[in-house]
Amino acid sequence: MNAKDSSASLATADQAQPAAPLLQMPFEGSPRAAELIAALHTFLHGELAELAREHRIGHDNSPSKALLKQVWQRSRELGFYGMTLPKAMGGEALSVLDQVLIKEAIYASGSPFAPHVLGELSGPPRIGSLVRQATPWQMAHVIEPVARAEQAICFAMTEAGAGSDAGAVQTRAVRDGDGWVLTGQKRFISGSPFADWAVLIASTAEADAAQREISAFFVDLHAPGVTVTSTYKTMAGQSHTGDITLDGVRVTAEQLIGEPGRGLGLALGRITVNRLLHCPAMLGLAQVALRDTRDYALGRQQFGRSIAQFQAIQHMLADMATDWQAARSLMLQTARALDAGIDARAQASMSKLFCSEAAFRIADQAVQVHGGEGIVQGRRVEFLFRMLRMYRVLTGTSEIQRNTIAKELLAPAG
Repeated sequence: MNAKDSSASLATADQAQPAAPLLQMPFEGSPRAAELIAALHTFLHGELAELAREHRIGHDNSPSKALLKQVWQRSRELGFYGMTLPKAMGGEALSVLDQVLIKEAIYASGSPFAPHVLGELSGPPRIGSLVRQATPWQMAHVIEPVARAEQAICFAMTEAGAGSDAGAVQTRAVRDGDGWVLTGQKRFISGSPFADWAVLIASTAEADAAQREISAFFVDLHAPGVTVTSTYKTMAGQSHTGDITLDGVRVTAEQLIGEPGRGLGLALGRITVNRLLHCPAMLGLAQVALRDTRDYALGRQQFGRSIAQFQAIQHMLADMATDWQAARSLMLQTARALDAGIDARAQASMSKLFCSEAAFRIADQAVQVHGGEGIVQGRRVEFLFRMLRMYRVLTGTSEIQRNTIAKELLAPAG
């Protein structure tokens, strides 16, 4: 594969074997995590690479729901899809550190199916934290079908006027007999175009109430009054995101998650862990950008020699590798803190802030080293630039992370 080909779309860039590590480092996780990563490498670089080639799937060419369902079900057969679930549901009871390392390895593979192997957008990671709250009805109708890869689920909180201020949701749920009637619109909901259910956040406060009351519901996206539209793509070129409109949608009492007024707490209850668990995706993608850039620099000839011999290029590669290693060290240290039972809210926000900013710097320099090849649509490095720019906004902007860090630092001792 020449340098130009190494930056092509992922449908043609997958390799039969995982790439060699950029730097030699000890494996920080458990023996079980190492086994799972080895098995995942085989799956990602074998079956899924072939599936991507057969269907011409790349990051800009999203798979259909039918194809995604095939991936989910095969991943479940191999024991990957539900690994984040509680052990009683067939999960692996993994430490946070192991989860970080496994997810990093998945994204570092460069596979366009990376977000779907564990069902991050629409599967078990969306429901694992709700198992303790779930009623028998909810287990039978929602959680177990999602865990079996028979149905998909998304998390619907964001609205046009409620993003960073999660409690400002305008979608309303009004009591009607034993159930509720929901009206409103959710915006930018990941996984909604192929979801069957939504964990949906709505206000259950009286119209003139002074206090907010936010509740959570399981909403059937095929129910009367629900419309899911996906008329736009993100800047990364993907169509995984859509809007959910609710026009007098009736839900039963069984669809209420927990108690009324507890929805925001349920939504944000695992925010510290979830915030950290976005970091391995960023750093896995940044690793792909760094690896592609190194390979391109070694293969690209100018003035009679490879551009990797020019000090300017060497310095950019050195800065990229240093950013990647520093961000990774912060991520792993935060995972260890969470596993030790520490309330690591500040550390998780530091990780999200630094990893997203560092990963984008890596992608930016990757484009610079690739030169004209780096700005051509369809090249992997160009996609990574767009994708890693998005992570500075997704799941809490850099500014929100700084707010959280400062709040924790300035809180009274004790």
